Amino acid sequence: MTKSIRSFIGAREYQTSRKFYQALGFEEVVIDPKMSYFRVTETLGFYLQDYYVKDWVDNSMLFLEVDDLEEWLEKIRTLDLPSKFKGVRLSGIHINDWGNEFFLHDPSGILWHIGTFKK
Repeated sequence: MTKSIRSFIGAREYQTSRKFYQALGFEEVVIDPKMSYFRVTETLGFYLQDYYVKDWVDNSMLFLEVDDLEEWLEKIRTLDLPSKFKGVRLSGIHINDWGNEFFLHDPSGILWHIGTFKK
């Protein structure tokens, strides 16, 4: 039986990235001084490391599937993260053949796809 799958991502400025994900609403579980687990639920999350390799981070993407895309976009817009964290960008909703999504870049450049699939 499988229980979860968790990605590891890096951070250009670890403390800034920690604050970003806390502001976004993820719960932080500190593993050690250079790594934390950020979760939405008990089994849904990722590891953030105090480790940065530009080529790796520049090519990292995560997809977060949500039930209500418009609600998530509005929630993130109200947080005004781009004005609080350098390098953060937030797009509008993109309509695709497979479903819809919007994009959020974290302070290190990690690209988040937040979306819903067509039923």
